[in-house]
Amino acid sequence: MKVLFIGGTGNISKACAELAIARGYDVTLLNRGKKQRRARRSPNYADMSDTAAVSSALGAERWDVVADFITFTPEQLEQRLGLFRGRIGQFISISSASAYQKTRHALSHHRIHAARQSILGLFAQQNRLRRSPAARAA
Repeated sequence: MKVLFIGGTGNISKACAELAIARGYDVTLLNRGKKQRRARRSPNYADMSDTAAVSSALGAERWDVVADFITFTPEQLEQRLGLFRGRIGQFISISSASAYQKTRHALSHHRIHAARQSILGLFAQQNRLRRSPAARAA
């Protein structure tokens, strides 16, 4: 399964990317390149606020799943949906509670693990659906 992580270097997205790689997914990262992380392929660098740079970095590639960890506004979500329309099987937008309100509590390891398992469960479900006899017949 081909997966694109937008971000991939933060607390939750890094853990998700590393687990997806460990499970054998074809992982691509798209981020600004300020933190280095491993990916199944070379990471793509672009600032998501620059639509032309993102389009150039991604080319015409397609993915089964795009998981976006850095969308904070409806306008950003619309931009992402426009960039990936017709090129992906599923789009997952994930954001932290701190995007909407400040908190004094850091995410616990347990909450990060639970989020990572939930996201990868969605990937596994998508993969099973794609391999089902009904999907192959379509």
